Amino acid sequence: MPASEVSAEAIASRLSAVGLATRVEERDDCTAIEAEVPRSLSAESWQGALEAVAMADRFGLLATSSGDRTLWAVVRKAVPATGDVGGPGHQR
Repeated sequence: MPASEVSAEAIASRLSAVGLATRVEERDDCTAIEAEVPRSLSAESWQGALEAVAMADRFGLLATSSGDRTLWAVVRKAVPATGDVGGPGHQR
């Protein structure tokens, strides 16, 4: 199993462990993991969720005006070129 698959499965598993239902989508160049974040999520669970997505190549939180929140993470299948390397919080 490729390292990217192992990482994506670990992230999804850790998000599930804090009580979030995850969706995993295989794409050509990456694996995307998403989880809806309920308003009632405890601070401890938030900490666990953030630690989980910090393992990804990219991650973020999509919040809508209606109050819905989706935590997302992306794990690349190939090693990025030097000019495309970004750590946590790196946005393009």
